[in-house]
Amino acid sequence: MDRVLAVGGGGREHAIVAALAKSKIELFAVMKNRNPGIVRLVKDFKLINETDVENVVKYALSKKVDVVVVGPEAPLEAGLADALTTKGILCVGPKKQAARIETDKAFARALLDKYKVQGNLRFGAFADLESAKRFLESADMQVAIKPIGLTGGKGVKVEGEHLKDRAETLDYVREIFDKRIGGAGVVIEEKIVGEEFTLQAFCDGKHLVAMPAVQDHKRAFEGDVGPNTGGMGSYSVEDHLLPFLTSNELERAKASMRGTVEALAQEGTPYQGILYGQFMLTANGPRVIEFNARFGDPEAMNVLPIMDSDFEEVCARVASGHLSQAKVRFEKLATVCKYVVPEGYGQNPKANLPVEVDETAVKREGARVFFAAVNEDGGRILTSTSRALGVVGIAKDLESAEMACERALLHVRGEAIYVRHDIGKPAIIQKKVERMLALRKQL
Repeated sequence: MDRVLAVGGGGREHAIVAALAKSKIELFAVMKNRNPGIVRLVKDFKLINETDVENVVKYALSKKVDVVVVGPEAPLEAGLADALTTKGILCVGPKKQAARIETDKAFARALLDKYKVQGNLRFGAFADLESAKRFLESADMQVAIKPIGLTGGKGVKVEGEHLKDRAETLDYVREIFDKRIGGAGVVIEEKIVGEEFTLQAFCDGKHLVAMPAVQDHKRAFEGDVGPNTGGMGSYSVEDHLLPFLTSNELERAKASMRGTVEALAQEGTPYQGILYGQFMLTANGPRVIEFNARFGDPEAMNVLPIMDSDFEEVCARVASGHLSQAKVRFEKLATVCKYVVPEGYGQNPKANLPVEVDETAVKREGARVFFAAVNEDGGRILTSTSRALGVVGIAKDLESAEMACERALLHVRGEAIYVRHDIGKPAIIQKKVERMLALRKQL
């Protein structure tokens, strides 16, 4: 029997633990918050800040774990995978140098450029304000502005959307340097137009196995408006494509991911873990928005519940370099995830308010609930300033999955909570399909 440790206490990590718990293993967890869903599924847990590498490793050694599955990106940037490997513990999560594919956006763009990975964008990376300003003054294109380092998925601003003109764009670049948002630097990229989608894959350093495609919704409010968030919800379709995505376009996205894994291997930093590709489907095919070094949140909640393989075995093969021998299958089911968040999330969220969930009723509706940034205190589940829980409807088609999610949400109660109800609904999906049809006609 394997002994597995999961790192992290969010909705993504609850989904990871729930998938691992299907296997005959001894399961442990470390997290900075007491996630009630995770606590119920593990043999033992400890509240530790996930970036406290020394104490996470010490706990892993004390429990004699064989494999560690890392949920969030911050521990990877802190070198957790490196430290575990030094102690002879397998890790599903790349070492610090390979994790730069997420933690250093300038490194990622330069890597794709060096190895001519398809789907890259025109870009400039700058460590000082004056260089960035000169680039903007000479740029003949609208741009997207990205802090080089980690910002929790909330640092990107796009000209013509979040930034109304070049003056406002320059103000944001100045703010990034003044406040050191995401570290010390900025990447300026060409703005691209189309539909965003996510493709996640298992990687063992050489081989890559893709999961079903997912579309996330970052904007806070219905109709895809409002401030960017960590993600308000997401959906996947029973054919593992998306309504606006063709199989050929999906294959091109996979090729970009394979090229990136090959590039990292050639750099001497093989990538072992989950590779998350965020793509923009344009009229000319998929382009790389960014790569992340872990499962998406909420996208993990779409793919893991429909995985029809032994997740723990796949994790072990990823970490040991034997993914090619694994059988990775997903059921032909659709999923719709909608996050329950505190009122004001994305701007001025309320916190420390109780939320109640009838999990038995949620399951009866054909849905799952995954607890996220909450704390369990005296039997009560309390919200924080971030996303509280994800409700995932699962069914034979997208419309049925969305309705299952909506029925399940009736069994979630709390003060000052908010849900984007339009995610997965036919009207917003049809707009996305029509948008891509119009873009393709322009060719």
